[in-house]
Amino acid sequence: MEHVYIRTTAQGIPATVVRGSREWQIAVEPVRWFERVSWWEASTRMPRGQGRVDVEVWQVQVRLGGNVRSALVTWQLVRDGSGGGWSLRGEEAAVA
Repeated sequence: MEHVYIRTTAQGIPATVVRGSREWQIAVEPVRWFERVSWWEASTRMPRGQGRVDVEVWQVQVRLGGNVRSALVTWQLVRDGSGGGWSLRGEEAAVA
């Protein structure tokens, strides 16, 4: 997954995605859900001190900068529960 910087609203909702030197504006209200972390695929035991079993995922539709004519792109953003960092998930990272 590619790491990105997210600017959020006062309510913690993603508003802008900064990817490299480009700024992408959220154009449609994002959708949030939680997923189970597959810790058992990398280890036989849950890591000590990590009670994290869910990750926060936001599906966003963004357009480049403030250009309203820019095509919408759909991305999934994953928040790292331990440090609060954000990553762009999967194939979406390669396309945009």
